Amino acid sequence: MVPYLARWLLLSSVLGTLAGSASALFLFALDRATDTRMDHTWLIWLLPFAGFLTGWVYHRIGKSVEGGNNLLIDEIHDPQKIVPKRMAPLVLFATVITHLFGGSAGREGTAVQMGGALADRVTQLFGLGREERRILLMGGIAAGFSSVFGTPLAGAIFGLEVLAIGRLRYDALFACLASSVMADVVCRLWGIHHTVYTVPFVPPLTALGVGSAIVAGMAFGVVGMLFADSTHALSALFKRKIAYAPVRPLIGGAVVAILATIFKVPQYLGLGIPTIVQAFNGSLPVYDFAGKFGFTVVTLASGFKGGEVTPLFYIGATLGNALGHVLALPVPVLAGLGFVAVFAGAANTPIASTVMAIELFGPQIGVYAALACVVSYLFSGHTGIYRAQRVGYAKHPLLPAGMRLAEIPALRRAARKAMTTSTQS
Repeated sequence: MVPYLARWLLLSSVLGTLAGSASALFLFALDRATDTRMDHTWLIWLLPFAGFLTGWVYHRIGKSVEGGNNLLIDEIHDPQKIVPKRMAPLVLFATVITHLFGGSAGREGTAVQMGGALADRVTQLFGLGREERRILLMGGIAAGFSSVFGTPLAGAIFGLEVLAIGRLRYDALFACLASSVMADVVCRLWGIHHTVYTVPFVPPLTALGVGSAIVAGMAFGVVGMLFADSTHALSALFKRKIAYAPVRPLIGGAVVAILATIFKVPQYLGLGIPTIVQAFNGSLPVYDFAGKFGFTVVTLASGFKGGEVTPLFYIGATLGNALGHVLALPVPVLAGLGFVAVFAGAANTPIASTVMAIELFGPQIGVYAALACVVSYLFSGHTGIYRAQRVGYAKHPLLPAGMRLAEIPALRRAARKAMTTSTQS
């Protein structure tokens, strides 16, 4: 075990250093882009043209990396080719452009893709084999997630959990943990500071509190499912109706710019961090989660780059804030539960999400967070923001193991068709 430990500690340290440095550069650029947009609100009217530019660049030189996170997941399950070097710089550039001009998107997708692309550079550098490459790609996912959110334990588990519903790969446990911790340390050493979210008081466990967490988890899971399904459905509609890819984000950007101006809702643009923080500290309009939901779906489905996770944090925290009017838990607690549980349902990662809650809000929220995240995971069904996820252990026994989430709708349509034919016969 000593040579094994030393080898993976070296590989993970190299990967974590690269991924942490890349995330630090990305977060620095993202902060500058956000500040610039806030100081020059007219930039929102350039969002359609920024979308066209992004779409054109990917159409010309980025088709091989358009799969993003799904490409990495597919490569881990079924290795085909080295992740192209262009993935990291392209997604970094495109995400900063999205936020500079006011698109509603996140940042985890960018960090994870950079981590995966850098993992394959380390694979080439050290001449690693097929199985070692799989493990290092998982470490890259963990390192990217960890460094962009400042949650090393959640990042390590996310790298293991995101690949398949209901199944973890323990052969990559040490690599994911070491890469995740190193990436977080390096990112912080570059002077990056992560947002602090405060849950000042978590009540003791009571039957009413547990029941409230479960009911909230149901709502969070359904919203996570609707977000994933809406994004995929609108993306498919854009592709079906608009053949030339660069025009899709041009139209999506125009829709976002017009709606944001008409309804005067700048809080739904960009990451939305100030509103997330406010969800822990006071009352917000009960429809805030729906507004961010709509703006993010249009932004991402039309082809802008970024990620889904921070918008899911926003949607969850503001939905939790709204549920504080009817459920028997304090508003900051429900905001914290929504923050992690909508993500747990949309990404099918209840364990990583629970650990994230403990890292961000403290251990006192652990049991409530676990209840909300697990219930959300169950109620989100067999859908998710990552369509390359496999069914490892289905949430109900009607689905075969090994299927990609992207294949499930076709299976359902075939089953309905067979049932209709049988009934008519």
